[in-house]
Amino acid sequence: MKRAQFTIAAVIFGFLLAGFWAEVRRLDLTASIGGHITSTFLSFALLLAVEWFFAFGLAESIVQRLGTSSARQQVTLRCLAPSVLVLPYLVFAIPRGALDFRYAAAMAILPVILAVIIESTQRSQTFLLQDAVVLITLAVILELRLLSPAWPFIGLGALPKIYLADVALYLYLVNRRLGGVGYSFLPRPTAFFIGIREWLFFLPLALGLGFALHFIKFFPRIPSALHVVTALLVVFLLTAVPEELFFRGILQNLLEPRLGPKLALAITATLFGLSHFSKGATFNWRYVILATIAGVFYGRAWQAKKQLLASSTTHTLVDVVWGLWFR
Repeated sequence: MKRAQFTIAAVIFGFLLAGFWAEVRRLDLTASIGGHITSTFLSFALLLAVEWFFAFGLAESIVQRLGTSSARQQVTLRCLAPSVLVLPYLVFAIPRGALDFRYAAAMAILPVILAVIIESTQRSQTFLLQDAVVLITLAVILELRLLSPAWPFIGLGALPKIYLADVALYLYLVNRRLGGVGYSFLPRPTAFFIGIREWLFFLPLALGLGFALHFIKFFPRIPSALHVVTALLVVFLLTAVPEELFFRGILQNLLEPRLGPKLALAITATLFGLSHFSKGATFNWRYVILATIAGVFYGRAWQAKKQLLASSTTHTLVDVVWGLWFR
């Protein structure tokens, strides 16, 4: 990571955290999260820091630093290093006297085991059995909410997702060194243009089908500019980026060499749609259909230039517009 690039990323990240902290204080969430607001926010900041700085070249810096060791030491260090991802949980749990050694052990050991599995791929750029094991493991943990009790308060539901995104980032950018992920927050006008374009392509289809299926209703209102900006940042960082990393940057990326772009896009979009089955008490087929179609446009946005910033832009706009005016 270049020094100037790191400095700019750090300054922007500092402003982001300051904004999130101000919003937390304004909403006065202390009671809803059982107190210890500072340590809870620090836990969130540590989780978000991995997602943020990997988008500015941290993976390359880690690989370079480990490259000064012998080959065997490099493998050992690469496999052991992600155990530090347990730190955000420790920062959250220890001050409140709620440390559960089962979750601590799981979050320290899981990424090490998965790193060992990924190391055996010889950094192939196509989908392998090891990838299936790793991605299914991460998906099952997320979908079954196995780590949710580690942060057991309303409003903290995104933290396990960010933790798993951090694990995936390390595995595929440091251990696997997978090419074509396109994981970067460096501003590229083409990424935003492509992301907005795919959102505009999807919008009439989403509205027409959403109303026809009685899945959405229009709620006319004029939110404040601050509300809109906050929604964009929260959805982008906590929802769009983790999901786009998994489905487009990793899964679709790995499937393309084996299946071709069109079939990889179709399969990834379908799996993305099926991952939304639990919206509500029963299987929500309307949500699955719309999420599958949305996944096609997210996948198209990523395919255009292999930039996750593009698909994350489309994803963010879809979710924010839906959340503000059509839920």
